[in-house]
Amino acid sequence: MSNASPRDIDPQMSVDDLYLEEIFTDRRVGTIQRLTPVDSAGAVDPKRPVRFVGQTQILTAAGALPLSFEIEAATLGEAAKKFSDGAKAALHDTMERLEELRRDAASSIIVPEAGAASMGGLGGMPGGGKIRMP
Repeated sequence: MSNASPRDIDPQMSVDDLYLEEIFTDRRVGTIQRLTPVDSAGAVDPKRPVRFVGQTQILTAAGALPLSFEIEAATLGEAAKKFSDGAKAALHDTMERLEELRRDAASSIIVPEAGAASMGGLGGMPGGGKIRMP
């Protein structure tokens, strides 16, 4: 993690990468954001493509799992038709990542406190020994 203080943070927007954001929903499954590129004056920038981003939630035993995914499409109608496939791919990728995190957590090595092995004696660790997670 970064040790930057709030005074060190300097959030600057890129005037060369601005988009007009519009949100469309069917009020049932999710939303589609249409991101129309604009210049610094707010006029449509025809040199850059319009982008579409789908968003939905999947209910799990642990609660709602938000999914956000890009949709390769030229029109809003095409993006709506590709929404389902994009959501399924995003869910698959998310589940793979969660499984990877679970495996990493399960394979963590428990490291005894420094010097605990040399403090041998009768029957292993002395009383009050503590296992510390790295």
